[in-house]
Amino acid sequence: MKDEIIAKTASYLQSEILKQPNRTIDPDEPLLSSGLIDSFSLVDVALFIEDTFNVRIEDTDLNADTFDTLNQLAELVINRQD
Repeated sequence: MKDEIIAKTASYLQSEILKQPNRTIDPDEPLLSSGLIDSFSLVDVALFIEDTFNVRIEDTDLNADTFDTLNQLAELVINRQD
């Protein structure tokens, strides 16, 4: 389950946000704190996650503490699906 969430989210980030479909994103690579994605893209990523995985992302979740790596995003989705 977690690997599927990471793969789908990474694919979305590569093709839609970064416009670099061949770029590899490590599951522990910082997304926000490294500047790979910016605050404007963050909302798009949150909407993608909500729509794709049928979970609700709170505004308070949109920060580097819970939304900075693919692993953190996958954990958030798994916790919200319970």
